[in-house]
Amino acid sequence: MADTLLRIGELATQAGVSTRTIDYYTNLGLIVPAERTPGNYRLYDPTAVEQVNTIRRLEAHGVSLDEIATALRTHNADVPALLHRLDDDLRALRDVAESTAPHAHGLLAAITARAQSLITTALEISQHMPPG
Repeated sequence: MADTLLRIGELATQAGVSTRTIDYYTNLGLIVPAERTPGNYRLYDPTAVEQVNTIRRLEAHGVSLDEIATALRTHNADVPALLHRLDDDLRALRDVAESTAPHAHGLLAAITARAQSLITTALEISQHMPPG
């Protein structure tokens, strides 16, 4: 198995980040080494490359590392309830957009675009996750 695992430098190179970033993400619990060498060096599963990319995409969309870490620790999130709430919020946003002044439409459009981008990212992440 150790032949397929990545050293920190290899993971960093494949993910396009520095080894300090990998170390930081590891210390935060965002990624977890698969095992350690006899010399206590960390070895990572190749899937950690996609995990790093996912973390970076979420960060780019304004999700904090603390929020990501909390989400990774929360294995019992009620996704259907969250989606229902999202539907309600989208209906409320539509109602507000219909009744708000035209100069506010640009702000609402920007917020909506950000939400759409996050939804797209969530769909991409779910495609790379193993079935539960």
